[in-house]
Amino acid sequence: MTAPPPPGIVTVLVVDDEEPIRNALRKYLKQQQFEVYAASSADEALQQLRLHKVALMLSDIRMPGTSGVDLVPQAIEIEPDLAILMLTAVNDATSAALCMQRGAMDYLTKPIELADLGRAVQRALKRREMHLENRHLNQWLKEEVTTRTAELHRERHRLERISTATLEALVNALEAKDPYLRGHSARVADLSANIATEIGLPEEEVDHVRMAGRLHDLGKIGTRDAVVNKEGPLTPDEFEHVKQHVIIGAQILAPLVHLGHIVAMVKSHHERWDGSGYPDGLRGEEIPLGGRIIAAAEVYDALTTARPYQEKMTPEQAVERMADLSGTVLDPKVYDGLVRIVSRRQTLVFLDEDVGPAL
Repeated sequence: MTAPPPPGIVTVLVVDDEEPIRNALRKYLKQQQFEVYAASSADEALQQLRLHKVALMLSDIRMPGTSGVDLVPQAIEIEPDLAILMLTAVNDATSAALCMQRGAMDYLTKPIELADLGRAVQRALKRREMHLENRHLNQWLKEEVTTRTAELHRERHRLERISTATLEALVNALEAKDPYLRGHSARVADLSANIATEIGLPEEEVDHVRMAGRLHDLGKIGTRDAVVNKEGPLTPDEFEHVKQHVIIGAQILAPLVHLGHIVAMVKSHHERWDGSGYPDGLRGEEIPLGGRIIAAAEVYDALTTARPYQEKMTPEQAVERMADLSGTVLDPKVYDGLVRIVSRRQTLVFLDEDVGPAL
């Protein structure tokens, strides 16, 4: 393989089966400061293209063997950035047009004026240069868009984590005011996620349910302290006031687009299976599944946590009491999942107590 031309030198391949024309073209192009290779057939031209980095091919259309029409696509396959000028007889315009369809940039009719040839060569090389620049620009833009998109995704996820963590901190601050509620949302979130897993929800939905459990009482930020801390039964007006917390929570979360699935769960966690819940009186499977799961987890947590108005129950007592709510307040499928979880936990506790001292 011959040495490549010096940097900045443009390489041209002349393809013509007539030696006088081939030599004349080569001589003229060398005078124009091009590095020139020559071929007497299409097959020889393809071999030259494999050996040398060629910018422009000047080819006759009618040659013995493979014609210039067939040479064009084969040459472009080897060198996709190749600029091609075809040489054709006056009465062969159809073949010239076919070459253009296959990728040639221009054609010249014989006999060729050298001035016309020089201008056609420059036009073809200019078009090639513009093509290369556009391709490089498009590649740069594609890489830049990919980079910027990835940066935007990372920034969006970072802001989403910050916003969610801020809301969780707010929930913790609300619960810290009441010793009976401290840790309630975290417990409900964990149990809700376990129920979701138990009834076969995919991992992504389990994560949504867990997050909704953490934020389900966020709306209590709008509930008056006097009502939250009241030890006796609530008046009808006070109860109506408390019921607003699900709407307030949904309104707080609504602007956070990434929490879209979670908003519906938070809003619906006080709906009842029989349609007697609030705020919308949804019934059965009209209630988002995450809301049904959180409802069961919240009842269980209320029964198994000491409150001013009740002693806490054991897990077995709690699920036994909740059996009366299955099919009315609670989704039976969700309740059955909770029962299996509690039963399994008690079995593990029993096994743990039966283990002897470590050796």
